[in-house]
Amino acid sequence: MCKIKNWVIDEKKHVRFCRDWNEKEIDVLNKHLFLTSKPMIYLVNLSEKDYIRKKNKWLAKIKEWVDKHDPGALVIPFSGGVELKFQDMSDEEKQKYLEENKTQSVLTKIIKSGYAALLLEYFFTAGPDEVRAWTIRKGTKAPQAAGKIHTDFEKGFIMAEVMKFEDFKEGGTENAVKAAGKYRQLGRNYVVEDGDIIFFKFNTPQQPKKK
Repeated sequence: MCKIKNWVIDEKKHVRFCRDWNEKEIDVLNKHLFLTSKPMIYLVNLSEKDYIRKKNKWLAKIKEWVDKHDPGALVIPFSGGVELKFQDMSDEEKQKYLEENKTQSVLTKIIKSGYAALLLEYFFTAGPDEVRAWTIRKGTKAPQAAGKIHTDFEKGFIMAEVMKFEDFKEGGTENAVKAAGKYRQLGRNYVVEDGDIIFFKFNTPQQPKKK
């Protein structure tokens, strides 16, 4: 903790900028979840007018400051006013606004950039009643991904039936994906990929017998 104090308070540097933390120190850092240990994305909120014309007197100066103090960090200009306006529009109204003003929403970019910075991704499950997206860390294997839905799914994991979103989008139906040979049955060593659509097969763990 003394080393952290010296680095953050005395040196006034972010935790993530120190490259020589050892394993024990990393365990301490992970326990306390310091904000400056997290990757940063800088969102610059512009007026509707500045966002549409892609000009603001402070934007270049902000980018210069970020490049100097947090090299490599992403800077995303956006307009909270514009994004809020989209929430009250129909799809047709939104599309008309975008075309007339020759602009676009960056909400999707912000979400995807946040996920990427935190090494997160998502997979989908789908049924007659709903489609759900589940957030996992990159590198998560199928049983642990199943455990995000319910611990019984992980304990009794048998296999994951997987199709890619792009294949489903192209084919239009699950049967079309199967006919194209792109529907796969994968085991416990499969590393889930971003955008996978998964159906998990599992055995229900036996409940302990009552004495």
